Amino acid sequence: MQDRPQPRIPAAYLVGGASLWMAGAGNAPLWRELQSLGLLDAQGGWLLALALAGMLAAALFALLSLAAWRPLLKPTIIVLLFASAIGAYFMWTFHVVIDGTMATNTLQTDWHEALGLLTPRLVIVVLLGAAFPSWLVWKTSVAHRPWKQQAVRNVAATVAGVVLLAGLVLLSFQPLASAMRNHKELRYLLNPLNSLYAVGQSAFGGQRLKAGLLPVGRDARLLAGGAGKPRMLVLVLGETGRSGNFGLNGYERETTPELAQLKAVSFRNAWACGTSTAASVPCMFSPLSREDFLARRQDTESLVDVLQHAGLAVLWIDNQPGGCKGVCDRVPTVNTSSLKDDALCANGECRDEILVKGLDERVAALPEASRRKGVVLVMHQMGSHGPAYSERTPPAFKRFLPECTSKQLPDCSSDQLRNAYDNTIAYTDHVLGSTVRWLQRRQDYDTALLYVSDHGESLGENNLYLHGLPYALAPDVQKHIPWITWLSPGFAQQAGVSAQCLRGRAEERITHDHLFHSVLGLMQVGTSAYQRSLDAYSGCPAA
Repeated sequence: MQDRPQPRIPAAYLVGGASLWMAGAGNAPLWRELQSLGLLDAQGGWLLALALAGMLAAALFALLSLAAWRPLLKPTIIVLLFASAIGAYFMWTFHVVIDGTMATNTLQTDWHEALGLLTPRLVIVVLLGAAFPSWLVWKTSVAHRPWKQQAVRNVAATVAGVVLLAGLVLLSFQPLASAMRNHKELRYLLNPLNSLYAVGQSAFGGQRLKAGLLPVGRDARLLAGGAGKPRMLVLVLGETGRSGNFGLNGYERETTPELAQLKAVSFRNAWACGTSTAASVPCMFSPLSREDFLARRQDTESLVDVLQHAGLAVLWIDNQPGGCKGVCDRVPTVNTSSLKDDALCANGECRDEILVKGLDERVAALPEASRRKGVVLVMHQMGSHGPAYSERTPPAFKRFLPECTSKQLPDCSSDQLRNAYDNTIAYTDHVLGSTVRWLQRRQDYDTALLYVSDHGESLGENNLYLHGLPYALAPDVQKHIPWITWLSPGFAQQAGVSAQCLRGRAEERITHDHLFHSVLGLMQVGTSAYQRSLDAYSGCPAA
């Protein structure tokens, strides 16, 4: 006796079921946000929520109907199920949203960073929210028609989805428009449409950049002459540094004792041009202002290119697997993140002290003719990269206990989370202090250190964690950054900068827009690309 063939269902049924699942369960963060904003408690609030769910389901139904062909339908649904489950987990857990910048960060994430985000809870969410539904989708037998009939059905289903979407928008237009206008963050929670839009925006454009690089500072030259020593600047690119958690900036905890002892100077009112590494690093090394950088039609050469054009020896040392985001592509680079060192490297990650190890040998390997003119070392930290803050610090620098050791940050108390993060700042203080002491031993150069972080971090304030919110929506803690300077007496004299004057200007607002011009000013590089008005040090000439 033969087994009965499994009954086949129309493709529209499978599309409809998957759309309803993703629109409902996949949007738990959206329903929570509506509740927290009080929109569900307002008159007609639940009707608004139902209309939103219907709109999401209708939009997904229309999109998936376009892919309702035998080889495409099931894989497309499965990809969206996984995107929906993973997106819902991160939005729910860390209160982040998904936009083009977040998609870029995701696309640039390496396996080690990805493993740092893997938790048992994420696995459970993916299994229940994506893997099990995907298994059901794969096992379902779908009735596909000959291609002409299927094309007609797909078009008809797509039109039906669009009509339903339009009808729901019209029926709920007033409360919908009010909610979206007053709470713009809601549009970034429409899962998984937010992921589709973000990936498309990241991969294909809002604006397309022309191929190639615009040259910058090809006329660069060193202005300083005479018998003085060549200059050496270490520019430390910090990772996820919150200005408010640095003792130098008035924080109640002593997180920066070494920098304080070295009499480092801190600008307390410094601001980032982005809320993620992928957004900030190319922007802060660019000659363009934040506004011009976002509106650019073509990428330009960066600060390190101009320093190299001036004849200086430049070296980029990176302790992040994700690298320099293209900024250092044309200068010598070293990546320390996967080195083998029993004391400083474990579990596929090296602590930031690895950046300081072997610096003499690294400098000596640079071209001698360039070294005689001066040296700029860029050191890109792992810093305070979350959510595994506790993994960024060795035991000797766990001064604040108990600390959060979970990657599931909402599971930790606010005190535990702050302790874990502050320990990373204390360790950064030690790394910077060690770098300064190395510079002090280099009697063949006049030396300086500049530390600037790429962006800040949320530590549970208003139930937000990590970083990467759209700039207009991000809280100040994700944008307010440390900017710390140490100058040797000889460097200060050659550069014509008064440290005492800098301390008096500690509260003046500066931004990443100033970095390009400030470094050129410190290194006395003359070029038409330099703007004195954006040099944070030009207003403090030495007496």
